[in-house]
Amino acid sequence: MGHQIWSYETLDRLCMDAFTNPKFGFTPEQGRIITDVLLMSDLFGIESHGMQRMARYHKSIERGMIKPGAQPEVVFETPVSAVIDGHDGMGQLIGHKAMTLAIEKAKQCGMGIVTARNSNHYGIAGYYAKLACDQGLIGLSCTNSTAIMVPTNGRMAMIGSNPIAIAMPAEPYDFFFDASTTVVTRGKLEVYNKQGKPLPEGWALDRDGKPSCDADDVLKNITAKNGGGIMPLGGDTEHLGGHKGYGYGMICEIFSSILSLGAPSHLTTMNNQGLICHGFLAIDPNIFGDAQAIKDHLSDYLQQLRNSPKAEGAQRIYTHGEKEVEAVAERRKNGIPVLDNTMVEVLELCSALDMDFASYFGDYLPPKSDFKGNTF
Repeated sequence: MGHQIWSYETLDRLCMDAFTNPKFGFTPEQGRIITDVLLMSDLFGIESHGMQRMARYHKSIERGMIKPGAQPEVVFETPVSAVIDGHDGMGQLIGHKAMTLAIEKAKQCGMGIVTARNSNHYGIAGYYAKLACDQGLIGLSCTNSTAIMVPTNGRMAMIGSNPIAIAMPAEPYDFFFDASTTVVTRGKLEVYNKQGKPLPEGWALDRDGKPSCDADDVLKNITAKNGGGIMPLGGDTEHLGGHKGYGYGMICEIFSSILSLGAPSHLTTMNNQGLICHGFLAIDPNIFGDAQAIKDHLSDYLQQLRNSPKAEGAQRIYTHGEKEVEAVAERRKNGIPVLDNTMVEVLELCSALDMDFASYFGDYLPPKSDFKGNTF
């Protein structure tokens, strides 16, 4: 199975029409936020968290796990902090509200930290860190998720992919780092499953805690909580630092589920509830002195990294955020690649929503395959 290339404008129109469709039930303002989060991921080249998630969200709404009409509620607050109960709403909307509140507090008090509980999948963590960065602040966001990480020396998934994202203003590229604390995310396994490809060695474990390259089997075991899952950063032993990835995942857990008194990863997606938790931090650099001088200092250091000696055969040292800026420019100009099997899901979704697939994609029809859809 291959990819098809579609313009950003086509996919934007599709997502907006889908999310504001009565069977999704979001307002145009809400649809704009959700669409922006998904398509930022696709523009960055992170297709595991982009529009391929639309089918998952629709199924979650049909099951009642995501409640489109939910109103996130601030249940505890101080001048610099807050806890939000998402009441099973759409993760992107809860995340946007939480980071917006953290930004407001940072502008008033120098910093703001907000945690959220009882939410759902919120897309890429970097979207929320970038919201703060775009306003001249340092932004951090993290989230727990359905348990997929097997702790060091274990054989049962107990921690989520638990990504951590940090963004800070700099020139000519902002510093932007967004990464899971597992070797890969569940979405990456979903992409390999759609492609019918074996997983690379060193990614996943079967239900007995032994290495596995079978994406379908690993995904089914994660969903059924049978055992196995994805390795922490560093692998399944301490030899290459797997205990560090395990620890980073726990740091994320503390700033999302623990501080919010929400569900830790292994207790999310229980009883048809998402129960996912997020953490958000916004810091005004002015509380450390001259914000412009700090920005210049970071910019200078990043340039020193780029100019430092290259390894044999290497042409360039990237700093975090450069590849994303270049990917956005390239994909805005030339289009966004979408897997054929994702287009199978889009075709089925359009049918379920009574939307005309051809009005977006002309006479294109995805090729028939044996793909039966990911297990969500």
